[in-house]
This record gives sequence, structure tokens and C-alpha cells, in this order.
Amino acid sequence: MLRRVEESVPAVETREAVNIEIASIATSLPPHRYTQQEALFLARRKFPGFGHLESVFENTGIKHRYSCVPLDWYAEPHDWVDRNAVYESAALDLLEQAAREAIANAKAKPQDIGAIVTVSTTGLSVPSLDAKLMHRLNLAPTTERLPIFGLGCAGGVSGMARAARLAATLDGQSVLVLCVELCGLNLRTSKDNKVNFVSSALFGDGAAALLLRDAGATGSTASGIGRIKAVGEHNWPDTLDVMGWSIERDGFGVVMSTRIPQFAREELRDAADTFLASHGLDFSDIDGLISHPGGRKVLEAIADALETNEQELAHAWDVLRDYGNMSSPTVLFVLERMASAGHKGLHLMIAFGPGFTVSFALVDLSRT
Repeated sequence: MLRRVEESVPAVETREAVNIEIASIATSLPPHRYTQQEALFLARRKFPGFGHLESVFENTGIKHRYSCVPLDWYAEPHDWVDRNAVYESAALDLLEQAAREAIANAKAKPQDIGAIVTVSTTGLSVPSLDAKLMHRLNLAPTTERLPIFGLGCAGGVSGMARAARLAATLDGQSVLVLCVELCGLNLRTSKDNKVNFVSSALFGDGAAALLLRDAGATGSTASGIGRIKAVGEHNWPDTLDVMGWSIERDGFGVVMSTRIPQFAREELRDAADTFLASHGLDFSDIDGLISHPGGRKVLEAIADALETNEQELAHAWDVLRDYGNMSSPTVLFVLERMASAGHKGLHLMIAFGPGFTVSFALVDLSRT
């Protein structure tokens, strides 16, 4: 399916929606690291009715994950107040760390930033996280803010897409994109059901930051990590029950349909073909995939739908192994790894989210 980038290929002629430089990327992780075996030990205590499903911990492809709280925290009951207090404090620390690194990596100054886009769906904060970060990061008081809630796992791609469109309007100023999810805080061990048991085997915490700027407005000839060339989404009707949150007395409750892998296998290709065709492309023009690793079954379904192989998704598998599914930042961890590994050429970025939606971006990784 995917053309090998080593081949000599002409420049791709596309109807570009955007031409935005990814100047830098950075990621951050909370301090508590635990293995799948440690997570399974907790699940046995809190979900005693699902011993017959313990193999899910071995079959996820995950070896370890990170959490903003120690595992013992999950053994005690926590209400909305407890969970959200931890969310706000830990999310701000992770975002500040990632943001400072992204700004430094781009050799930029806080005053160069004209807007900040903050993506998160695992907690609530009003004023929003970006408002609380403004002075911690020494951003200009005129910096525009766009907090985004509700995109779930698609938020890394969709948030980057919203920021790219915003960057095109800022006359060369940068847009800081921040994604943070503390998925573990929403593990509700008070309710012994299958979805909570499976969730305890999948989700981790993490954050990522990007610095974007309009390459045309800055006159930049360098491409940083790469260029965002186009963005888009596809939403399927009658799928609101596939993925999301339910609102419970003690926090968000996971909504996660077992139909997701089958849905991806059957529906993704047509949506991707339509997106590429709208920009004058097909899969023969694509050098690689940057996919959100939602889980083993989802990655396998994506590979089947797009007729690719495990090697094409190697970095997605590696991120899943090392961090689990961190929701929105996860695909940006994959992007960071692919850029660091020296991948070049035009890549299709993919992430599924509530709606049920798939978000796309075309990213031309730097040719240096």
C-alpha cells in the first residue's frame, strides 16, 4: 500500500488547505510508572468478578504505563472533588513541562506565541488550563486561548488541526498546542463491571506540546519537524454510543463499545480514501502512517483496513507498549518518535474519537 520513501518520487501536487510548520514537539510523563502485572494485581482486588478475562492484560501489547498517582490511590474511593483536584494540579505541571521544552526546542520565546490551544477530556477546569498556564509560561497578555473538551482520543489530531487553521491567521506568530490526559483518574474501581476491568488494562497518563507557525508568513525555508499540509474529519451517523463518557456520581464513566475494531476495519478505508481524494491524492502518494494506538485490536484493524503491515505501524506499537493508551497525546508521542527516527515524506495521521469520528492530517515530515 505505502510507497517506500527511499524511492525517487516527484513532489506531490495537492490542493493544500494549510501549510503550517511543526517547529517543535515535546512530551512529558507523570512520576509513577507501573507494569501490567502490577495493574493486574490491583484489578484482581477491585474487580473480582472478571478473573476469566485476566488474559486481556497480557494481550494488550502494553508492558508498562505512567500515572499521576501511585497505584495505592486507586484502592480507595474518590469522588469528583478528589479526582478533579488531582487532575488540575497534575495536568498543569505536565503541560508546563512539555510547553517549556517545546518552546526551547523551537528556539522561540514565550512572546512569540500568539495563541494557545489546549486539548483535554479527562478532567474539568474553569478558568481553563490554558488560562492558568499563561503566567506560569510568561505568555503575552494578548495571547488568544482556545480550550477544547470532548474530542477524546482524536484530540491530538483534531486539536493540531484547529491550531493549524489558527496559525494561518496570526501573521507569523506561533500557536502552542497542548494535549494532556489523566485517564487513570477516571478508573472507577467502585463499580465492578467489564468495561472498568478492561479499562484498567489499557489507559495511561501523559502530555504533549507542539509549536506551530505559518511557514508562508514567516518566510521560513526550514521545516522543523515537518509541515501540516491538510486536515480533515469524518463523522459517522448513529454512532454516539460507540465511545465517550457517562456522567456518574463519582466521576466520568467509560463508554467504549466492543464494536470499535470491527468498525475501524470496515469503515476507515472509505473515509481515508475520501479525505485523500479531496486533496488530489490516493494511498500510492503516502509514505507512511502516524496512527493513534488505541489498543492492540484497533491497531490490527487499522492495518487490515489500510492494507498495511505491522512494520509500517512499528512506532505506534512501541508507544502502546511503553505508555498504553493516553488518549489525545498518544498520537503525538508517535509523531515524536517517527520524527526522531528520521522518517521522511508525506504521512497520513489518524485518530478515532467520540462522535464517532476519525480525524486526519497530512504531515510532510522533513527531508533533510
